[in-house]
Order: sequence, then C-alpha cells, then structure tokens
Amino acid sequence: MTATTQELLASTLFALAVLHTFAVKRFAKWAHRYPEGSFQENILHFLAETEVVFGLWAAALFGGLAVLRGSVHGAVEYIDSLDFREPKFVLAVMVVAATRPVVRLAESAISLIARLLPLQQSLGFYVAALSFGTLLGSFITEPAAMTLLAILLKQRYFDRGISPRLAYATLGLLFVNVSIGGTLTHFAAPPVLMVASKWNWDTGFMISTFGWRAAASCIASTALVSGIFRRELAAIEPLSERRERLPGWLTATHVGFLGLVVAFAHHPDVLFGVVMMFLGFVTATREYQDELKLREGLLVGFFLSGLVTLGSLQSWWLRPLISGLDGGALYFGATALTAITDNAALTYLGALVEGISPDLKYALVSGAVTGGGLTVIANAPNPAGAGILQGSKVFAGEGISPLGLFLGALMPTAMAILFFWGVR
Repeated sequence: MTATTQELLASTLFALAVLHTFAVKRFAKWAHRYPEGSFQENILHFLAETEVVFGLWAAALFGGLAVLRGSVHGAVEYIDSLDFREPKFVLAVMVVAATRPVVRLAESAISLIARLLPLQQSLGFYVAALSFGTLLGSFITEPAAMTLLAILLKQRYFDRGISPRLAYATLGLLFVNVSIGGTLTHFAAPPVLMVASKWNWDTGFMISTFGWRAAASCIASTALVSGIFRRELAAIEPLSERRERLPGWLTATHVGFLGLVVAFAHHPDVLFGVVMMFLGFVTATREYQDELKLREGLLVGFFLSGLVTLGSLQSWWLRPLISGLDGGALYFGATALTAITDNAALTYLGALVEGISPDLKYALVSGAVTGGGLTVIANAPNPAGAGILQGSKVFAGEGISPLGLFLGALMPTAMAILFFWGVR
C-alpha cells in the first residue's frame, strides 16, 4: 500500500475529521462556558456543527494541495476532477421533500397504515413510520425518505419530551432502516447505485436478493424497539390532524417536482433548472408553504462535498483492503468500514476490483448497507436526518452524541446482520 504525499495528507485529515465528528458534543459543552454571542462561543458552536466537519477539513486539504502542487490552480484542478453530483442532488431533494405538501402527503400515507394496526395512535404511527415508511427510500430515494421521516418524527416525538434513551434508539433505528430500506430497487440507495449498472443489477434482482431481507429486518427491528418503549410511546399525546387542507393540484405539482429531481439526479445542469422553477413555484404559492429548509440542505450538501473531497484520496488503502477479503470477512469488514467512511464510496471502490464473484458482490453491498446507521458519515442521507433532528427539544444545547447514535444503532444493525448474512 504505497501512498503519495497528497494521499497521506488526505488520509491524515480524513482521520482528524472522523475524530472531530466524535468530539462535536464536547465543543458544544465548551461553548457554554463563554458569554452568549462572544467570539469564543460562536467559534465553538461552529465547530460543534456536525455538518461542518468534513467541509472544514476538506478546506484544509485544499490548502495543503495548493502547497504540495505549488499553486492554488493545482488544488482547483483536483476539485474540478471530482464528482459532486450526489451532494447537489441531496441538497435539491431535501429542499423539495421538506415542503409542506410533500410532508403532509407522506404523513397521510403513514397515518393510513398506522390506523390499520391494532395499536394506540402514537405507537401505531411510530411503527408505521420506522418500518413501512423507511422502505419509501426505495422509490423516492433515501435522502428524500430520510428528510420526510426526520421531520415527522421531530414533530411527533423528539419535540414532545421523549427520554434520551428512546431518542437515541429511534435515531439509530431510523438511520439503519433507511440505509437498508433503499435496497428494494436499483436506483435509490447510493451504495447500490454505484454498482448496479456495472454489475447489471435491476429492480427484480434487488427485490429477490436484498429487498425482502430489508423489509423483514425493518419490521422486526421496529417491533422490538417499539415493544421495549411501548409504554412511553403510548403515553405521548397524539398530534391533532385537523389542519388546513391543501389543494390537490398543489400537492400533485410538488410530487411532480420531486419526481423531476429524482429523474435528473445525475444531470446537475438540468437539475439546477428544475430547482429554479421549483423555487419560483413556491414563491407564487407561498400562502400554502412553510419556510424552505435551505439552511439544512446547504449544510448537508457541504458535509457531503467535504466527504467526497477527502474520501476520493482514500483508495490507496481501501481498495487493497477490500480486494484482500473474502466471504464473511468482506461482509463484516464492509460493515465496520462503513462506520468510518461513506458506504457509497466503499462500494464504488469495490466495483473497481475486476473479477469479483457474485458472492463477494453480495457481501460487499449488503455489508455496506448493514453498517449504514452506525455513524453520521456512514450513509449519505444520515446528515440530512441529523441536521433536522439535532435541533429538536431532546437534543437542544448539546446536539447528537456520536456514541449515543452508535449504541442506538447496534440492535437494528445486529438485526440487519441476522437477515442479510445469517439467513442464507
């Protein structure tokens, strides 16, 4: 594993960025030691923003590359060589999916499923959202599903005074189930999208190989968590669903824009035009709209851009590591590696290994999606969920603890291991 100087620099900064993500809660605590509005408090709060972390260290890499290559132009050439379509798409789909008409439509669909369950209303909605709702990621893409579910869970549970134990259990369950819930199709989950075309995987193959396992794992994990916290969940007063009705044409138009964003996800110039038309439409119909979540979308896009910038120079150690594993070692190795690097980057590097067998392809992708809920950086949609939920009542002041997320994700990750690897 011979690395160039710039690869060593990128790996060092990548490691520091990972450590930084585990220290964000500490920065938030330090910020409280200084007067509100002071320079020290503002800087520490800035460093405590999870979405800022990788962008910040990517900026350090840009400066380092400028020095190593002898000019700023050399660093700019590196940035120009990267593919930032995914961060642009996530920004766009977050903004569109978080609008009032789309959120109301998703809420209505989940409420309908919840009413069919023989459970108290708050408990039933929780089960429907975190089992069936997470499978929506296979059709409207994982970032859109994450955004919708995070908004609904924040309104109904995280802002209602739930305990930290339930909050972290729910957060881990959400991240894991969205990660595996996008595997019913070949176009919605980033780690699947990276390999589907090259390996000729279509939706039929995905459902028969991955999809049923994902659905079973999502339902089983949600049933277990809701069973453990059933008393606390049942005690939450249901939200009133009597709200101003939105025109059907408005909801249909928003769904149409969401479809266009998904359809042109890999054509950023066309996507830009779609977003501009969408912003104009929202302005014209502002009486039916909530404030757009542009800040959240921009922060998540910045996070993912930083991850792309740093992650693109990690292949010198990731690629030989992947190619040197087989069977169970590759599956569990991919699950563990996903916790410290984006799972789409992991499967992309695996796709570069020629002659990989069908069993190893399955082990790589299933391991990557299994570990997608262990950390914020493990799966591209996770920062979207974290950005929305860390502003909730339960995380106010200190933000989301990486350790708390990891512990909350352990059980659903173990359930995913059971279905993706144990049931063969």
